[in-house]
This record gives sequence, structure tokens and C-alpha cells, in this order.
Amino acid sequence: MMLKSETLAHLAGIEHGFFTREGGVSQGIYASLNAGIGSGDAKERVAENRARMAAALGCPPQNLLSAYQIHSPTVVVAREPWAPDMRPRADGIVTQVPGLAIAVSTADCGPVLLADAHARVIGVAHAGWRGALTGIIEATIAAMEGLGAARTRIRAALGPMIRQVNYEVGADLVTSFTSADPQSARYFAPGSRSNHAQFDLAGYISGRLHRARIGGYADLGLCTYADAERFFSFRRTTHRGEPDYGRHLSAIVLR
Repeated sequence: MMLKSETLAHLAGIEHGFFTREGGVSQGIYASLNAGIGSGDAKERVAENRARMAAALGCPPQNLLSAYQIHSPTVVVAREPWAPDMRPRADGIVTQVPGLAIAVSTADCGPVLLADAHARVIGVAHAGWRGALTGIIEATIAAMEGLGAARTRIRAALGPMIRQVNYEVGADLVTSFTSADPQSARYFAPGSRSNHAQFDLAGYISGRLHRARIGGYADLGLCTYADAERFFSFRRTTHRGEPDYGRHLSAIVLR
């Protein structure tokens, strides 16, 4: 149900988890631990699934917070719980409030959990290609610094996401990255079709974390597309012609 990163697991006073699709009550294409508020799944099932995730993190359901994600570099500070229909439009959340579990929702994009255990400041980033390119990683780190974190103390973990072998993109996306930074060409390998390439999203996110000079980071190395038993995948759903897909949560909380 919940995967952990060794990079964060040893930090005192912090709980975290990358939830899989296992251990919930949803059925059909959403089976079983679907956290997608915006999916077509029954709302009561999504609520029960999220309550189970909150319990695994040691907090009440109303304290498990995720944003209305818009593939942006926007980050918000969580100071108190918000209702599901009042979610802020953002792709990063930071907090220093114990008991607030902050989370990102993904189904191929890169979930990044961050923590400065000394300052007791945590953050989450939803890093799809657009958010990663426009600076969601750096914006989340900066927002954590605004709450007293020091980037040299920040540890980060990358969760399950689509991996390069399954992530074919068009030439326009390659141009978007290489125009911003010619060195980004290293994250693209030849695709199986002309004018296409295989994008290493995890490698790109790791590169941004490295250049941000944080204290350390690690990648679980798991692919959402390849492992249908454990993970939802937007791209796999598209290739299969399914009408919708579930979403995971990746979350972190100060005890």
C-alpha cells in the first residue's frame, strides 16, 4: 500500500509514503486505492481511500491535503486544513505545521517529497514535464527556505513515475527543453518513430535537484506505466482506450 524512501525514512519526526493502487475500496478501472478527487470514481470510495492513507500517515482524514494541480511552478504554504472543494491551484505545498500531511496526486508525473528535519519544514512537488521545466522544484525549495529550511539540509525522494523506456514524446517537447537549456538534450534518447524521442523525466528532475544544491536525494526507480498491478498510469490508460484512470497520492507529514 505504501512505499518508503530510505532517504527520508531515517529522518526523526517525519512520516512519509508513496501510495500504490493497492489497499483501497474502489472498483473496476479505479481498483483499488484511488485518491483522485477529480476522477469519475464514486466520491465516497475516494473519501474512504484517502482516509485509509491518512490513517497510515497517522493523521485524521481532514488533515491530508492536496492541491488542484495545474502543471505550474506555483507553491502554497499550508497552515490549516482546507476542504476538498477549496483546494488551492498549485503544484507544490510546503508546511511547518505538525499533523498536516501534504500530498501530490500523480498517475505518471513525478512526485517529489522534501524535508529539512532540523528546521522541521517539509514540502511536496508535482513534477510533470511542464512543471519541472518551469521550475516547480526550485520554487518548492525556495518556499521551504521561506519557512526556515536550509537547502543544504533538505533531503528529497522521487517516487514512482513513468520511465524513459515508456515515455515517448514529440519533437516539439524536445525543442521546449533544449531551447531553455541545450544541455537538456542528454535526457532524450531516440524514439521508435521519426521525430520522436524517449524522455527521462526522472533524470531531468534529479538534475534539477542536483543543480539546486540540496543536501541529498534518491529515486525509488519505479515505473508507473510498466507495473499495472501496483500503479495507475495516464499513458497506459490512453493506450488501452480506457475512459478514465485512478490517481496515487505521495505524502509527507511532521509528527
